[in-house]
Amino acid sequence: MLTNQETNKKTVALLIIGIIFISTTLRAPLTAVGPIISFIRDGLDISNVLAGFITTIPLLAFAIISPFAPKIARRFGMEMTLFLAILLLAIGIIIRSLGTPFFLLLGTALIGIAIAFGNVLIPSFIKLKFPLQLGLMTGVFTVSMNLSAGIGAGISYPIADGTSYGWQGALGFWSVLAIVACIIWLPQIKHKQIVVVSPTTKVVKAKSILKSPLTWTITLCMGLQSLIFYTTAAWIPEILQTKGMDAESSGWMLSFMQFAQLPMTFLIPILAGRLKDQRILVALFTVFYLIGFTGLLFGDISLSLLWMITLGLGGGASFGLVMMFFSLRSRTPMEAADLSGVAQSIGYLLAAVGPVFFGFIHDETGSWYTPMILFIVTVVLLFLAGMHAGRDRYVSEEV
Repeated sequence: MLTNQETNKKTVALLIIGIIFISTTLRAPLTAVGPIISFIRDGLDISNVLAGFITTIPLLAFAIISPFAPKIARRFGMEMTLFLAILLLAIGIIIRSLGTPFFLLLGTALIGIAIAFGNVLIPSFIKLKFPLQLGLMTGVFTVSMNLSAGIGAGISYPIADGTSYGWQGALGFWSVLAIVACIIWLPQIKHKQIVVVSPTTKVVKAKSILKSPLTWTITLCMGLQSLIFYTTAAWIPEILQTKGMDAESSGWMLSFMQFAQLPMTFLIPILAGRLKDQRILVALFTVFYLIGFTGLLFGDISLSLLWMITLGLGGGASFGLVMMFFSLRSRTPMEAADLSGVAQSIGYLLAAVGPVFFGFIHDETGSWYTPMILFIVTVVLLFLAGMHAGRDRYVSEEV
């Protein structure tokens, strides 16, 4: 017979495994699309505009749905809400793979809605369940997301091109992972914890935190680092090709940038959790970003791997720190969920504009010089917002 201590260890281990599996479902269904977009376009005989819209729909869903996630979690509990979100994700992945333009768009929208819940609720759920291991568990969450994102980008093309399953199989494959995540998460529904808000904290809701300047600088951090990530993912290969690199090598450079994020997405949350003031970490990722973008703009093409690694380190550090801001700058798990919902809603809306705007500037100027300068300007703005968000205080103190 298991002792209470052994039972508790087993319960915690199962909870951690559940968080890891849910985290792996939050990026791979998105990153799997880019490498096989031509297969999807040709297979469905759709336009480039419609094909490009596939990558924009999830970001718009993040922006629209994120503010509602905390409210629904209050009603049904975080555990049940996360379970339903991953179930919806599995359904969306299957629908997206049915092989018609309508189902492609419908499934993509459902995927965006489902992932929006995971994006918002997992950081606050970690604050609720692991208040003493906040940095470590946030690191586990962010590494799981980014590792699966890299794998998703890497294996979708071989599946689409080298197997009989084609692009539908490459996209539908990820429904298996989502279903497994649902099964692993089932025990958490029986132990669901409804967050009780005390009279002293009840007044601090999403509407009131909007009055806090700290909310807006964290939101700006979320939006700018997301804009950098999605815009570089969209245009870095072409930028490298204009400098003389072949298409295959430029694609590998993007993969190196993705995987270079992993160490920072794990280490930065741990460091941030041990520091009362995180401004030194803001300065660190700013240096990485500036080295990478300046190198791309003025450096030798032969050093592209170095520029990609530094951009990856900067991206991983900024993403990991922003995820920690939701917990570090809030007093309660639901306040963290409210802050996360606001920041991710507006932040992803800003990110959705990035690839289109930078592409427009390139078309208007006829080169990548001005967009590269804009990347550097974006980093400077992110630094300023981060220096404000990195000080030790809470959003509720400023309301």
